[in-house]
Amino acid sequence: MGVYKLTAFEPNGHKLIDEAFQANSDEEAKVQGEQLLIEKDLLDKTHRCTSPQGKLLLFHP
Repeated sequence: MGVYKLTAFEPNGHKLIDEAFQANSDEEAKVQGEQLLIEKDLLDKTHRCTSPQGKLLLFHP
């Protein structure tokens, strides 16, 4: 299990969410990250989700 990082921003750089969560795989983390963004109504905001190794799993400019 690894710790993944989800961040969403406003266009001016203000962070809307900066949250760490655990997942068993990159695929599971992508699903969990998208779910968190949907729950917080941030899916259309600029966001990224990274793996413990720094791999970019989700990105929306």
